[in-house]
Amino acid sequence: MLVAVDHVQLAAPPGSEDLLRRFYTGALGMTEIPKPPVLAARGGCWFRAGAVQLHLGIEGAGGPGGFRPAKKAHPGLRVTDIEAFAARLASRGAPVTWDDGLPGHRRFYSEDPVGNRLEFLEPTGPGPGAVGGPA
Repeated sequence: MLVAVDHVQLAAPPGSEDLLRRFYTGALGMTEIPKPPVLAARGGCWFRAGAVQLHLGIEGAGGPGGFRPAKKAHPGLRVTDIEAFAARLASRGAPVTWDDGLPGHRRFYSEDPVGNRLEFLEPTGPGPGAVGGPA
């Protein structure tokens, strides 16, 4: 029986860890968490905010089959005060694209510095996935 999502992993190109740290800790306000030593040797970095964990794993070294950011697949990250959160990201140079296609939510899309798509949403009332709304 599934009980929770433990983490979401996104891919990143080799050598991008410092760029990712600045974005995920600075722009998103997450905390970097240590990777187990055997996994740390592979590169990448892990972040947490409350119960939410995002892992960034290193993929490819370029060329065909190298790193490609997720442009459709994405984590959906629930936030509070979505207007302020969008302004925070925009002030740090991240794109903010609002989307009103999900009833009962305010949401926008952005991307991390390596191009992975990220969705940010805040429930506004009854609707699919909203607190107290239909699932």
